[in-house]
Parts: sequence; structure tokens; C-alpha cells
Amino acid sequence: MLKIVHVNGTAKATTLRLAGRLIGPWVGELRRACEPILARGDSLAIDLSEVSFVDQAGVELLGWLRGREAVLSNCSGFVAELLKG
Repeated sequence: MLKIVHVNGTAKATTLRLAGRLIGPWVGELRRACEPILARGDSLAIDLSEVSFVDQAGVELLGWLRGREAVLSNCSGFVAELLKG
């Protein structure tokens, strides 16, 4: 399960805090939560401090988000290693 919490947002910046596992169907849920924010041209920050596991599809999505200028913060050592590859 993945919990996505809208922490704060201004007119041009949004922060989402994730908790749980970024796997399977939750990868699509995160994409659907992020796409409208990015489509508006707003900046996006993703707080990963409470993410315990990320599967390959989740790693690919996080890489895609980083490529779209999203800031990924508070990664665990495990998630940070996955994102290096």
C-alpha cells in the first residue's frame, strides 16, 4: 500500500509525502497524482522519507519524475541506491 499526502502547495509549488511501498498499482497512482501538477508547469517535490520499498516500475517512475525536474528528498539508503542505477 502507498499513501500519498499533499503536504503543502503554493500557486506554483507542490510537495507530496509518500508512505509505504511504491510497487505495482501504486506506481500508476503516483503518476496520476503527479501528472496534473507537472502539466501546469508547477514545481514538484516528493518526500520519500516513509517509503520502505520501491520496485522496478517505481524506480522508473521516480527517474522519470526527476527528469521532469521533480525534487526527490529524504530517500532511505535503500531507495537512494536504487535510484543510482
